[in-house]
Parts: sequence; structure tokens; C-alpha cells
Amino acid sequence: MSDPVRARSNGRRRKEARPSELAEAALGLFVEKGYAATRLDEVAARAGVSKGTLYLYFDSKESLFKAVITMGIDPVMARGESMFEELRDDPVALLRALLAGWWELVGATELAGIPKLMIAEARNFPELARFYHEEVISRGRALVAGALELGIERGLIRRVDVPSAVQVLMAPLLMLSVWRTSFAVCDADACRPEKYLPTYFDLILNGLLVRPGAGELP
Repeated sequence: MSDPVRARSNGRRRKEARPSELAEAALGLFVEKGYAATRLDEVAARAGVSKGTLYLYFDSKESLFKAVITMGIDPVMARGESMFEELRDDPVALLRALLAGWWELVGATELAGIPKLMIAEARNFPELARFYHEEVISRGRALVAGALELGIERGLIRRVDVPSAVQVLMAPLLMLSVWRTSFAVCDADACRPEKYLPTYFDLILNGLLVRPGAGELP
């Protein structure tokens, strides 16, 4: 005999799970096919629901894409903001933790496909690009810039142009994630994270940290 209470509970859990399952299916298709080529009926099929069920949660492909960003990237940004408060007394450790955390939570995961997708689609879909810029890029830049500024204030990091330095710090990580989701099929040895990341941190920290008696570079 079935248990109606358990059935209702399972039904609620299933209903609550659907938006995240749809977002996960959409992420896979957006990365594989691109935003323009992905159809909502394909997303529904991959998630194992009807197209009508998808429309109960998302009224357009744009709203689904924004949900992919919100559900996938927002927790990463929130973790970075929490990390900033936890480590602000040690700006060098904070900077390293923010950059390593981005790789661990985005670059080394399926979410790495999102930066590649946005690079490819930004000019074709400027509204989505603006949304991504405001919700992800700007927040990430602010965290890294804040860590640099704290380090400069405390005499631990050389005086640099902070906005430019943020771009320089993030670019190699973005390149690694893009390579991992593209050219790694041809040349996996070129950007192996276990070799690439130690070299990256060695170069950036030795370039940024104040060395006693070394003076400032022009």
C-alpha cells in the first residue's frame, strides 16, 4: 500500500528540484551548442520533462540563461565575498585564496563553460553580456581589487594600477579554463593545471610582493 504522505513529500521534492535540473541541462547545452543554437525543447528533453513543464519555471530562453548564471555563479561570488571578510587581515593570503577559489569552483568545473560561452556570444547578445558583466565580472573584479588595495595599504604589495592588475591576474585563469574546455582535446599537456597553477602563482606573487630593499618599479 502506498504512503500518501511520502508520495506528497516526494512530489514536493521533485517539483523543487526541477529549476536546478533544468538549469543544469541548459548549461550543458549552452556550452555544447552555443546560446543561439540551443532550443528550449532540447533543454526540456535533456532534463526529462515536457516543454510545458519548463515554461512553468522559465518564460523564455533568456530567463533560463539568467537562472543558469544565478544558480551556478552566485554561490561562487557569495563564497568569495565571505572569504574576503574572513581573510582581510592577510591580504596576500586573501588574494591567493580568491584566485585559487575561482579556479576550484569555476575553472575546474562544468561552470568553466560559461566564460567561454560569454566570450563567444557577448557581441551577439549584448543584454545577456551586460547581465553577466554586472552579476559576475564586476563582483569578481571588486573582490580581487579589494585584496590588492588592502595589500598596497599595508605595504605588502607594490603600488600598481589596480584595475589593470585585476585584468592581468584574471586573464591567465580564464585562458586556462577556456583551454581546458576547447584545445585540450588537441593538446592536453600545454595547460595542465597541476603544472600551470604553481607557475602562475609563483610569477604573480613574485611580481606583486614588496621585496625589502628592492624599491618600486617605474
